[in-house]
Amino acid sequence: MNAVIYGVGTSFFGKQTETDLRVLAWKAILEALADAGLDSVDAAYVGTAYSELGTAQQILSALGITEVPILTLENASASGTTAFHEARWAIESGRYERVLVVGVEHMTSKFAEAVRPAASDPEGRSGMAMPALYAMAAQRYIATSLATPKQLAMVAVKNLGNALWNPRTERKGSYSIEEILTSRMIADPLTRLQCCSITDGAGAVVLGPPRANRRDIVIRGSALRSGKLWDYRSEHVWGFEIVRDTARDAFEEAGIEATDSDVFEVHDAFTIGEIVATEALGLAELGAGGRLVEAGQTAISGAYPVNPSGGLLARGHPIGATGVAQVYEIVTQLRGEAGDRQVRDCRIGVVETMGGGVSGVDGNGCVITVLEKA
Repeated sequence: MNAVIYGVGTSFFGKQTETDLRVLAWKAILEALADAGLDSVDAAYVGTAYSELGTAQQILSALGITEVPILTLENASASGTTAFHEARWAIESGRYERVLVVGVEHMTSKFAEAVRPAASDPEGRSGMAMPALYAMAAQRYIATSLATPKQLAMVAVKNLGNALWNPRTERKGSYSIEEILTSRMIADPLTRLQCCSITDGAGAVVLGPPRANRRDIVIRGSALRSGKLWDYRSEHVWGFEIVRDTARDAFEEAGIEATDSDVFEVHDAFTIGEIVATEALGLAELGAGGRLVEAGQTAISGAYPVNPSGGLLARGHPIGATGVAQVYEIVTQLRGEAGDRQVRDCRIGVVETMGGGVSGVDGNGCVITVLEKA
């Protein structure tokens, strides 16, 4: 028995300093429950990385969701999809029937412009924030002729352009390659428009066993891995191997290859992240990810549409909410309800969420999910 998605919902994604975290979550949850046609659930899994103690209970009790198991999960950027993955297995094991998944984060109340690295971590003590880590990957790709600065910029041009048709994102626009490359430098070679922003938002998904509803979306496969010990001698950049190995698990369960999917939402916290992800997933050979975007193959009208929502570059990165927002987009695409950003004739979609931040391992966690139109 494959668990299916009954309903999805999100808040708006942007800097919402005057909006309480609970209000963002309520908007997403109420939309998802209405979409699912339900008014109660048997359990709730909540993904969040920086929320206060008891946040999940505060959110849910106000909606009358009490006396059921409520689990809060933190797995860096993969917190939301980790909650989704575990909820899926709770249904398929027969533990629960109707499960609510919530991803939520109010980043602007915690950080001004960037997430501060943890001083308890060796890389954190050295000031190695995530932009610097991804910048080193970009530098390596450029230095070894695996990608060009132009190709990196084209990821941002594509995704910020896609977001023009996404009313739930704050950051969007028709940018030129030159405008991307000449925006303020953050971590060489990554400029401001090549980095995701600090954002507030929430997403929600309602899962259950199969039922007679043609709008439900089947979870054909999902996999979760934590990174292996990484001693910096890998032939790949940080994060490549955990995505590759998690994708192998998810695709094996789903019985597909990456190229069988019609639409992708990948973790493009930085432009290089999308290029590395497309290679690790198997859409392109090592060093061909940049050429894939340059040839238009990852555009909405391309062979492998990637991030039609605008991705993290447009939505920003409310850590716990990101993965659930990715699921929302793929469900919307598979239902044919994405409006002007709709990918034509899509039947299978893939979500890739990469969570990082601890030195010595190749990523805190990664979740790959394969969804299919019923």
